[in-house]
Order: sequence, then C-alpha cells, then structure tokens
Amino acid sequence: MNKQKIFIACDTTDTRRLNYIIKNSKTKKLNINYKIGLEFFLSQKGRHFISKIKKEEIFLDLKLNDIPNTCASAIYSLRDLKNISYLTVHTQGGLEMLKAVKKTAKKINKKLKILGVTVLTSFSNSSIKKIGHTKSIKELVRKQANLAKLANLDGIVCSGHEVKFLKKICKNMEVITPGIRLVGDSKGDQKRVLTPKEAFKNGATSIVMGRSITRGDIKKNIQKLIKSLN
Repeated sequence: MNKQKIFIACDTTDTRRLNYIIKNSKTKKLNINYKIGLEFFLSQKGRHFISKIKKEEIFLDLKLNDIPNTCASAIYSLRDLKNISYLTVHTQGGLEMLKAVKKTAKKINKKLKILGVTVLTSFSNSSIKKIGHTKSIKELVRKQANLAKLANLDGIVCSGHEVKFLKKICKNMEVITPGIRLVGDSKGDQKRVLTPKEAFKNGATSIVMGRSITRGDIKKNIQKLIKSLN
C-alpha cells in the first residue's frame, strides 16, 4: 500500500451517498480515509452515522471559529465521538482560542489531532483584499501557521502552493493540503489547486480530494489517482 495519506471529501448530507463513497473508494493500493464536513455533521443522521464508522480514519472538518470559551465547549461536546482522528479550527480565531481548543482536545481524546486552517483554497490575493486583508496570501498563511505552531497544534491545512515554505516553519507538524485535482479536472470554485503528485512533492503529509474522486465513476477515478501517483 502507498503510505501517503489521502482523505476523500464526502460533501453530502445523504448517509446512503456517504456509504456509497466509502464502499467504492476502498483499495489496497492507497491509504484512503475520509473527510466529513459541516453539512453532513449537521444533517439529521450525521452525528450518529459518524459514531458508527470504526475502520476508517475520520477527519471532521468543522472549521470552528469563535471566542475561546465557545470553541473549547464545542470541542468538549464531541467527547463521545472517540473515532475522530482530526478536527479543524480556523487559525484566524487567534492564539488564545487555539490554545483553549488544544487543551480541551487533550482532555477528551488524546488521539484527537487539531489542525489549524489557514487561508481557504477558494481565496485568491484579490478576493482576500475584498474582505479587508492587506497582506498577500503567502504572508497571511505564514502568520497563521506561526500561530498554530505557538498553540502546539498538531498540524495545519493550507494549499499545495504554500507547503514548501511552511514545512520550514511547521517542522514536526502535519501539513494537509485540500484543493487537489487530477490532471484535466475543472478547478470549480477553487483558486489555488495542484495535482496529487505535485502536492506530495512539495511536502504535504496528506491531501484532500473531493470532486475529482466522487463525481462520476468513483472506482475509475481511484484508478486514475493510483496511476497519477506512480
């Protein structure tokens, strides 16, 4: 099995669809796991369904962002979900919030890894200026990665374009890269994308893939992914 970790983004609210994605993406040739986001978690059967997933590694992508006490309380409310391996928070929530989240995570589940989300891959330099940021994406990501490091988070989430320079800052931290597309696939709403091979070459410890795998024939898309990494 290829040891490089790949999370498939299960962007759905339908439990049958999620089961279908899991069933059809399994392969002995890749280290496949699953990222479950806010839309499924908040759905009627979402939380209960997640609690029943035992074999696969679960990346719960909630991107929490609030005052320290609220985020810490939100983490504590997940104490019954012992099968979660990763959970995301926004680094822009600030150092105190990140520290509070990490402290609470340690209390409820020592295996739970907290990941700091930097700049979303749907942003470009022009779009972040529209919401008031004066720094470039590269400068902003560097600043946010340093916050994650100071808070002793387990890893960061950033686009493949920032991985190379962040690996120098975030030594001994996981660097997970979303916005990954197979060659020839549409970028969709993503601005900063790379292929799987490019992301791993840049130093990503794990990648997240969604539409390139889940749209169309999942089994055929998995085979394309295997070939692209060889």
